[in-house]
Amino acid sequence: MGIKDITNRLLNKGEPVNNQVTPTELSSMEAEFTEITTKLEQERQTREGFGRFMKHPLQVLTERPENILVVCIPLSLLLFIGGTLFMVRSYGMAVFFKTTSIDDLAVFAVLLSIVPLALLDFKEQRRVKNLENALPNFFRDLAGMNDSGMNLPAAVHIVATAEYGTLTPHIRKLDNTMSWGVGFVEALYLFGQGLGTKVADRSVDLIAKASRAGGDVSEVLRAAAKDTFEVVNLQQERANNMIIYVVIVLVAFAVFCGVIAILVSSFLTTMATAGAKATGSGAVGFGGIIDLFLYKRLFSHAAMLQGFFSGLVAGQMGEGRFVGGLKYSAIMLIIAWVVFRFII
Repeated sequence: MGIKDITNRLLNKGEPVNNQVTPTELSSMEAEFTEITTKLEQERQTREGFGRFMKHPLQVLTERPENILVVCIPLSLLLFIGGTLFMVRSYGMAVFFKTTSIDDLAVFAVLLSIVPLALLDFKEQRRVKNLENALPNFFRDLAGMNDSGMNLPAAVHIVATAEYGTLTPHIRKLDNTMSWGVGFVEALYLFGQGLGTKVADRSVDLIAKASRAGGDVSEVLRAAAKDTFEVVNLQQERANNMIIYVVIVLVAFAVFCGVIAILVSSFLTTMATAGAKATGSGAVGFGGIIDLFLYKRLFSHAAMLQGFFSGLVAGQMGEGRFVGGLKYSAIMLIIAWVVFRFII
């Protein structure tokens, strides 16, 4: 007997409840309610937190660039600590002073941490840029459709058939949401949440509040389109004006590496050779033997640190976000490592 049958029996007028529901039926109802509650709780756990991560790990790790650090940082620490222990066990403590193996492990560990984040951030910024560039056209087209006499659901349905690049799937989702009877304002807020950009949130909030206030929706859409267009233009203008400073940072790093390469290959090498000859012949007062390996290692550390932090500065100056400079940091760190391991 199902819940519906038992409920109907309970609702029958004139029949005592105690005589209609047996303990067996009550136990069955409780078991069924418990099973439903358990399934709902399991489903809720798979939609948020650790349960969602276990069900869709790749999606969770890539939906926001910084999420990838949850995997990259432990892996990089494991690589560095495990590699260091292996080197010390195999070659002793001299591995810290006589070779660059530990330095190489540190470089690879840092690259393992920042390269995935830099790639995902670069991809996310391209997505955001494409969305924000398409938003003004979408708002203008929607306003034009509304001026022609269409209501907003019909206008969204017509506009959803056009092509707006990265924005197209979100517009079609907005059309589907409104086709299920969801109000324009609520559907618009869901649309803005799906885009996940500051410019989109600002425009959506402006349109929603004006629509609730009872204003002319077409004029509001045009105002939002103009505002979005101006914000995107200002961002592009800022990026164009700051690109020269990013280039200066990159050139300064290249000059630094070039100066060190000349210094090591000419001056320090000559001094080391002369010092070794003087020491071998018993001469005093020349300054002793120059440890060329130590100088190269110190210079390589300086170049790698400058490359890493100069990349962060370039990102802050060029994009207003130091995370945006991780791609420069990774490139300059690789260049410094290659130069000092294979060229100098």
